[in-house]
Amino acid sequence: MKKITVIFFLIFLSFLTSGYKKPDVYKIDAVRNAYIHNNKGTMYVQDRLYYPAIQEFKIAISLNPNTQATAVYYNNLGEVYMKIGAPDLAVDCFERAVLQYSLNLKYYQNLADCYIALNIADKKLEETRENSNPLNLIMRGLIYERTGNVRQAITTLDEFTYLEPDLLITPDVKRYLQNLVRENL
Repeated sequence: MKKITVIFFLIFLSFLTSGYKKPDVYKIDAVRNAYIHNNKGTMYVQDRLYYPAIQEFKIAISLNPNTQATAVYYNNLGEVYMKIGAPDLAVDCFERAVLQYSLNLKYYQNLADCYIALNIADKKLEETRENSNPLNLIMRGLIYERTGNVRQAITTLDEFTYLEPDLLITPDVKRYLQNLVRENL
């Protein structure tokens, strides 16, 4: 009986001192992977490798399709399309970026540049007048500026800053407006 007790004690003691540890589990995180692919895309853009960059941005978008970060991925993709001379592909990217996160002035600026490149600025100007969304004032002001009507652009952007003083985008619009006034008046 004493032998059996000693054997059980030794077996129990071996379990305690064996140092068993659960193996690490690798967790696949799509959001993190999307971030990594976006960073790879920006590195490709810096090296002027635009087609691999396009693929990386598309992968980032597919891994993380409906968040605020996706707006950055769409904007990056649109900028690459503009660099390779494909504004018809870029317009959809910039519109989606504005749709995903409408409080970044850079997205509106890129979209206005794309409208100018596609020669549809007048049509989009009319569309922004029909819609009552106050953020359309930003797009209208940028289109005015890009088409050479700077005074109307200043008036429109100033109207936006007056009507919407508490939005996150308003300080950026104010800074842009100050630079525009400084350069043109």
